[in-house]
Amino acid sequence: MDSQSSDNPLIVPSPLQDQAVPFDRIQVEHYLPALDHAIAEAKGRIEGILANPAADFENTIVALEQAGQEVDRVSSVFYNQLSAKTSDELQALAADFGAKSANFSSDVSLDPRVFARVKAVWDKRQTLDLKGEKARLLDDTYSGFVRNGALLSDNEKGELRSIDERLAKLTPDFQHNVLKATNAFTLWIEDEADLAGLPEGAVKAAKLAAEERGRAEAWVFTLDAPSYVPFMTYADGRELRERLWRAFNARAFGGEFDNQPLVKEIAALRFQRAKLLGYPTHAAFVLEKRMAETPASVHAFLDRLLAASKPAAERDLADIQAHATTLGGPSPLQPWDVGYYSEKLKQHRFDFDEEALRPYFPLSQVIDGVFEHCRRLYGLVFRPSDAYPVWHPDVKAYEVYDEAEDRYVGLFYADFFPRASKRNGAWMTTYRDQGLYADGIKRPHVAIVCNFTKPTADRPSLLSYDEVRTFFHEMGHALHGLLSRCTYRSLGGTNVYWDFVELPSQIFENWVQEKDGLDLFAKHYRTGESLPADLVQKIRDSARFMAGWQSLRQTAFALLDMAWHDGDPTVIGSVPEFERSAMARTQVLPPVPEANTSSGFSHIFGGGYAAGYYSYKWAEVLDADAFELFREKGLFDPETARSFKENVLERGGTEHPMELYKRFRGREPDPDALLRRDGLM
Repeated sequence: MDSQSSDNPLIVPSPLQDQAVPFDRIQVEHYLPALDHAIAEAKGRIEGILANPAADFENTIVALEQAGQEVDRVSSVFYNQLSAKTSDELQALAADFGAKSANFSSDVSLDPRVFARVKAVWDKRQTLDLKGEKARLLDDTYSGFVRNGALLSDNEKGELRSIDERLAKLTPDFQHNVLKATNAFTLWIEDEADLAGLPEGAVKAAKLAAEERGRAEAWVFTLDAPSYVPFMTYADGRELRERLWRAFNARAFGGEFDNQPLVKEIAALRFQRAKLLGYPTHAAFVLEKRMAETPASVHAFLDRLLAASKPAAERDLADIQAHATTLGGPSPLQPWDVGYYSEKLKQHRFDFDEEALRPYFPLSQVIDGVFEHCRRLYGLVFRPSDAYPVWHPDVKAYEVYDEAEDRYVGLFYADFFPRASKRNGAWMTTYRDQGLYADGIKRPHVAIVCNFTKPTADRPSLLSYDEVRTFFHEMGHALHGLLSRCTYRSLGGTNVYWDFVELPSQIFENWVQEKDGLDLFAKHYRTGESLPADLVQKIRDSARFMAGWQSLRQTAFALLDMAWHDGDPTVIGSVPEFERSAMARTQVLPPVPEANTSSGFSHIFGGGYAAGYYSYKWAEVLDADAFELFREKGLFDPETARSFKENVLERGGTEHPMELYKRFRGREPDPDALLRRDGLM
């Protein structure tokens, strides 16, 4: 190893406990050399595999699983930092980094020598008598090669390689444009009268943000969720709400950071790739490896949701309009009015203002509450540690242990607050998956990244109820990663069918609607008083409020996703015209020509949800059905929790998800469970 390599923290083994990532030592200039080194190591291992004259499961399938482990490690750090702590310098590397990693993947998947060896093992699978994870890994490896072009001609392989290399550049570019467009907009308030209606916490946060920008005399609101959502919900100033709404819904739509050309090119390349591999559309390619299996089944699922959701959403809108009229509000309502007047109606109907909940949800207590749920359900304890470097001062690190056995489970990072270098939203990710590496089975390193309400000078971070639910949601994903007990890392943790991956996250949200769950942590940050029983009841009473509207919204996004990916996008001319046509059946308000969803739809153009956004609703069916068992047996019933842990959370993708679900539930899910829960049937 040369001196340059020995100084690169992404090349040398980490000296930290459990080989944690040394974030404090990593510089931008380390990434590309580390990737080059990791690729060279992987190619050397692959040549070693090919040199072995006899192909068997261990020396071929398992060896290939381990060959690129350093590439995976460097890539996970790079792409996670690109989302959570990006910079112009890091973004400038994304094209080269993506091209190198895509080419390496192509070098492996398109190498006829490697595929011949995999096929040799596959062809004798009947005589090998592989069971369980081994059989699954062989099947996934063989089908993975086929789905990545191993059966193509040399010319077709070259075309596929070019497509993958281009996509590896375009998707980070899309994300970067959304982030830049988000950060480019600020709504400055200089007249205190324009703050009318806003909660005290939102006003203080806006003042702090303005002070940080050097304008202590003003208030500033941004497109980050902790700033945007309270303003759209509570601000009396309709013109200001409209300005903020239009800015949010036109992110990366025209202007300096226009994503329209990228959207069309990404969709076209995915389509071309699918056709090259013998599939009619990208959706058909993707869904072959999903519970849904085919585009037709997804369309049927969404059509059923639409039929139930749209009439309910129209009733919701009529109720809001009627209440707005009694308050002297506008008619007809516009999109920037719906959040504001729906909140007014909610307060009127349930005598309930969700802002009244914030004092009971200081972040520190919610953290303790989430961890206590993890302990009671799954026997986990989270021990904070300063021994691990982090990527930002806001980030906290925890060692996770099984309480009964005092067994190390994994490393957990939590990154809660928005900043200019972090993309919007909330997500769970891994820096190391659980499973088998060259030097043995390793425990996972898991992170959740959020954009929660920040503390101010005179009060701690007080979360909204939605933020509490988001925390539980992402923690459900984290549990799926942390509790994994699989042999092979490509089958462990959240490496499952995409329409199953949301089950652990969405089921965990249910506990924050239950008094027994809230009583564990919801206490007033000043008085220590528990969340009053009447407020808990109002949370439950209002759970179905606007359920039709919310269901229609998610269904609309899923239909837009399928429109982009279950047809020929090369014929699309105008992005906004295509979008209006795709979402026409879901419209209950007139479309706003200057707004566009596709240009900022990071889930499908910058993330992994292409032809998969329906998964949120699909998994809601599973979670509604699964949680009925917890309701029946008890929220913290040890046997039910043990069964969910052992049959779902620990098993990753080692079996078909329906088999795992049936083992937990005793039957297939009831498709009406979601509509029943939401009062839509």
